[in-house]
Amino acid sequence: MRIQRIPSKTSENNNNEKFDLGLLNPIIEQYKGKAGNMIPILQKAQELYGFLPKQAFIKISEETSLELSDMYGVATFYAQFRLNPVGKHIIKVCHGTACHVQNATELTEALAESLNVKDGETTPDNLFTLESVACLGCCSLAPVLTVDDETFGKLSGKDAVKIIKEIRLKETAK
Repeated sequence: MRIQRIPSKTSENNNNEKFDLGLLNPIIEQYKGKAGNMIPILQKAQELYGFLPKQAFIKISEETSLELSDMYGVATFYAQFRLNPVGKHIIKVCHGTACHVQNATELTEALAESLNVKDGETTPDNLFTLESVACLGCCSLAPVLTVDDETFGKLSGKDAVKIIKEIRLKETAK
């Protein structure tokens, strides 16, 4: 049986957006012709745009002779790379064994309901992206979530929603 991929609205929009591809020039020059250059180039490109737009893949391929299929394979294999834009704040909910047993699902469901997004989606205001992850390595704090680089542990769904509401209040006060 063949499964048909349904493109997300986000990925459709990315193809039409304009990006300043000239920003890639110093990165390409720095790594062009060097062995093992693919991952550093992709990392730096993602730092520029917040994700890896299709146009960046094409420019990098044309100017470095790296194959598009190889770059896409690397970008989809490693969780650090993103092919779609994400929110300003990335919420990661741990669903490893310890967190799962301590009801991490409650955190994800409460956050999804509060933010009105599904797991893996970004809020319409581009403030938050909600992601379930395999393990954050904080088992003694289960259930755990991180917002950007800050870790919060021993949470209930209500606690998780409160954390996000406080961040939203700080953002709107700016």
